[in-house]
Amino acid sequence: MTAHTWWLLLILTVAITALIYLINSRLRVHPFVALIVVTVGTGLAAGEPVAKLTESIEEGAGGTLGDVGLTLALGAMLGRLLSDSGATDAIARALVDRSGIRRLPWLVTAAAFVIGIPMFFEVGLIVLLPLIFGVARRLEQQGGTKGSPYVLLGVPAIAALSTLHGMLPPHPGPLTAMTGLHADLGLTLAVGLVCALPTVVVAGPLYARWIAPRLPEVRPDAALMAQFTGADRAATARPDGPGAQVRTDAPARTGISVGLAVASVLIPVALMLLRTLGETLLDESSGLRAGLTFVGEPLVAMLAGFLFALGVTLVGASRSGEETRTSLTDSLKSVAAILLIIGGGGAFKQVLQDSGIGDAIASAAKGAHLNVILLGWLIALLLSLTTGSATVGIVSATGIVAPLIGDGGGLEASLLVVAIGAGSLGLNYVNHAGFWLVKESFGMDLAQATKTQTVVQTLVSVLGLAMALLLSVFA
Repeated sequence: MTAHTWWLLLILTVAITALIYLINSRLRVHPFVALIVVTVGTGLAAGEPVAKLTESIEEGAGGTLGDVGLTLALGAMLGRLLSDSGATDAIARALVDRSGIRRLPWLVTAAAFVIGIPMFFEVGLIVLLPLIFGVARRLEQQGGTKGSPYVLLGVPAIAALSTLHGMLPPHPGPLTAMTGLHADLGLTLAVGLVCALPTVVVAGPLYARWIAPRLPEVRPDAALMAQFTGADRAATARPDGPGAQVRTDAPARTGISVGLAVASVLIPVALMLLRTLGETLLDESSGLRAGLTFVGEPLVAMLAGFLFALGVTLVGASRSGEETRTSLTDSLKSVAAILLIIGGGGAFKQVLQDSGIGDAIASAAKGAHLNVILLGWLIALLLSLTTGSATVGIVSATGIVAPLIGDGGGLEASLLVVAIGAGSLGLNYVNHAGFWLVKESFGMDLAQATKTQTVVQTLVSVLGLAMALLLSVFA
């Protein structure tokens, strides 16, 4: 490794340390401000031209908000419509009353696994938040749960969604790796499922059962939770001790049936799944494929679900348009801070990428003499950590290791796709938009978010690698 490579690694270490200090020290700098300050400092220290630095910040923040922010805003408004209808509370009551506490993490895992097939991690989590918050809030009211019910139910969703996002086609990262390594789609799907199922079980429900009692204080912000669950929007009390009360006065219900409310959530899922099937089964020149690709875009699919719920609210419920507009406006206020933080994380990611830190890591890893599956996993892990993008990690790692397996194909190529995807998920930390989404949505501090989001995705990463190495015995 050259002196310049070591210098870039030192810059990365200092940048992450500074970010943690600014947020957690007595300064208590807002995460968005801390991200922007550290991003500028990192770019200057790495020698990125000033003109290019500002472009990187704008591109990173704008690109991330374009991918996640608009969808998050629509998801927030959809969640408010669901909470106002009373559907979220009704579903939560049915799950808690009929399933029992022990089965709930497994049910959330199953729901996340299905929803995660066509959806990106962030979009899938947004869709699941009303259900997670609603069920967890009801468990909180009933008592008897060891630790935070929000962690107990949130961790399985994080594990399932992240596993599918990184390790299985038809998500963009695994599809890119599959194409670059000339892997067979059917074999890759089969191998991916074999690796994913035990990974999700261990990193999801089992880890949730262990970590939830150790994070009893985790609870989302009252305003944000009210938006998704329909709880009293004035409630601010936290259940910090015996006898503490949680205010649960529900807002006026709109009268939308639970079935129609659930349909509004399933519409985005169905459209994204149709897009996946179209891109897998139809020819690129097909007009039907082009149409399915468009309606299956996360933004368009979420918009369709929201418009369906909005139409049902205005036509079939006893609420005026003005009341609905006021409710939707309020829903956006609670996610404004999250949008800014996600944008800051995107800017940090882009500067790390444009400053050459990711390339330096890739060059160093390429010279290592390792098993090709382990090497692909390691490169994807390091690039994802340094650039803040799982997709960048997958694409770059695929390009580096592709020459090492010749023409590709066969079981080894499929296992390498899974390993690279698993590597891209590990060490998910402060320069990942998903980290900030989880942290802010669940009302966590940095340490709590590290013990959940970072540890869960690292468990997924390591377990995915282990399964790939185990199956490679038969290659």
